[in-house]
Amino acid sequence: MSLRYALLGLLADRPYSGWQLLKHFEGSLAYAWPALHSQIYPELARLREAGLIEQTGEGPRGAKEYSLTPSGREQIERWLRETTPGRNTRDEALLRVFFLWLLDPDEAAAYLDREAEFQRRLLADLERIAASPGPDDARERSYRLALDFGLRVTRTRRDWAEDSARAVRAHSPEAPQPRRNRRA
Repeated sequence: MSLRYALLGLLADRPYSGWQLLKHFEGSLAYAWPALHSQIYPELARLREAGLIEQTGEGPRGAKEYSLTPSGREQIERWLRETTPGRNTRDEALLRVFFLWLLDPDEAAAYLDREAEFQRRLLADLERIAASPGPDDARERSYRLALDFGLRVTRTRRDWAEDSARAVRAHSPEAPQPRRNRRA
């Protein structure tokens, strides 16, 4: 259902073709709400049928350009004002952490190392985006708030993965065990 509102929100800014919407998802929204070609086009058809968007142009190779209707604007504003966001998340990388105990410690630590590397690459991408200047308008400020969230979460996830890999290695059978002080 949130894909509907992501599309309405993008179209509130300006008209887009389906391909342009897909590229927008790939370049920014995918960090928060990924969407595929196979999801975007059917949702655009549903939005059009519901009268929330309309086709306002046609581009090269028959690309349809869509704009938000007044009803679409009302719907996204109502969604922003009157609904509570879902807080359920699915995170396969974290789900796997619950079951790392099934692997030997070296494999578990290697998994966490790969997760830390993924987070470092993602952080570099987000920092590159943050370094690029943008206009000082309400839309850009909102995007920057979301970007700041992504930077903070990604740094935390990177740090967690690095710390967790060290902790797994510290508890592996090959790791030297700390000496316990014995008092006589």
